[in-house]
Amino acid sequence: MSKKITASEIDGVAYRRAKTWQIILYACNGLVGMSVYSLINLASYSASIGYGVSTIVIGYILTCTRILDGVTDPLLAFIYDRVNTRFGKLRVLLIAGYLIEAVGLLCMFSLFSSKGFGWIAFTIFYIIYVIGYTITNMTAQTIPAIMSNDPKQRPTIGVWTTAFNYLVPMVMMMVLNMVLLPMFGGEYNQSFLSAACVVCLVMAAVGTVLVCISVSEFDKPEYFAGFAKKKEKLKIKDMMDVLAHNRPLQCYIISNASDKIAQQTASQSVISTLLFGIVIGNMGISTMLTVISMIPSILFAVVGAKYAGKHGSRKAIVTWTWISMGISAVTFLFFIVIDPSQIAAMMSPAMILYVVLTLAQNGSNMCITTANTSFMADTIDYELDRSGRYVPAVVTGTYSLIDKIITAFSATVAAGAVALVGYKTTMPQPGEPCTDAIFWVTMAVKFGLPVFGWLCTIIAMRFCKLSKEEMVNVQKRIAERKEEARHAVIMEHLK
Repeated sequence: MSKKITASEIDGVAYRRAKTWQIILYACNGLVGMSVYSLINLASYSASIGYGVSTIVIGYILTCTRILDGVTDPLLAFIYDRVNTRFGKLRVLLIAGYLIEAVGLLCMFSLFSSKGFGWIAFTIFYIIYVIGYTITNMTAQTIPAIMSNDPKQRPTIGVWTTAFNYLVPMVMMMVLNMVLLPMFGGEYNQSFLSAACVVCLVMAAVGTVLVCISVSEFDKPEYFAGFAKKKEKLKIKDMMDVLAHNRPLQCYIISNASDKIAQQTASQSVISTLLFGIVIGNMGISTMLTVISMIPSILFAVVGAKYAGKHGSRKAIVTWTWISMGISAVTFLFFIVIDPSQIAAMMSPAMILYVVLTLAQNGSNMCITTANTSFMADTIDYELDRSGRYVPAVVTGTYSLIDKIITAFSATVAAGAVALVGYKTTMPQPGEPCTDAIFWVTMAVKFGLPVFGWLCTIIAMRFCKLSKEEMVNVQKRIAERKEEARHAVIMEHLK
């Protein structure tokens, strides 16, 4: 039996690789992020029940804190750059971030809730949570680039991450709504919120410990060293320099942010109500599709990872984007040709075909997500090759700031869409009659807006030259320059 040739042997680069168990434990970051996500989805209930905050004020608070969340992302880069302890950098930040957000959430949902405090206390606790979440989340985003620079392995990290991020919310939803909620009378009350907080934070604590174990081998100074001759503390101008001169990052921001605002707008509950509750006439199909698409989507992610490993992250993004556009166009034509209400009939040919198209669409989107994970790691290495400085938190933070500012408008776009069809003072309800205006606006948001986002991706990636071949050259130059820097240090000590 012939020996399997490794990527290092093919490309002539001594790639850094993580062990499979390290990748799996890192993916357990999904326990942290998604458990907290499941809890923070109940924030509006906590604000109302525990602090007496009105619905309108809750909306203002959550909008403002989301903007704050985006602003704090790039600021984390300054902390990241300066934290260097004998216990490492990553583990210190992960644990510190978890503890800060745990304090904020415990205060918000339990310790001070229903104790007579008002909106100011709720806002303060929410801000504490945002600060902790930023530290944890932004630190975790830098880890894939540190664990491996093997082009075949990086997409695999994305698969495991995607799988956990997909499965954990579903499990938490069942635990909270099917196990915990009935224990407290089947309604959202203070006792339920306190118990949900404890359950979610325990899950997040377990995930934090597992991630810390996974990165222990890589949490050392040599993994964060660049080779710039002049080493200075990070400044604001460094972040502006990254944004201005890192072309792959510019393309990634345009590509991913345009996709996300389109998808987040299309997934807003009011748009789902228009599609499933009015155009199709069966809200239950939405839940059914979420459940049955779980396993196929993960299998698609595996396929997408293999493709990205073979052809490079950039080409994978472009390929699966074209496929997603094609599936979306076919689905749009499908809705025009048939009577959409036929989809509501269980096991009808129309329903079966729509399920197949939806599974294909979700799977293709999952492949794009997997490729995006490895492409972000590529942009971090590109910055190291370009500037000589290893600043992963600057790259991820700069992207995250712009991404959150753009995607913050998804709810506004959705609200504007329903207002166009007459819902200016009320919200659409399942079972209402489907007018031509409702049909065409729903089609435009659900299928047309994502196509616009994918077109932005195709155009942006035409200006990105970070192909698989170029990434091999990037890794070769990094290895050579690191060796030169190491040799220079040795010679300096010998003088």
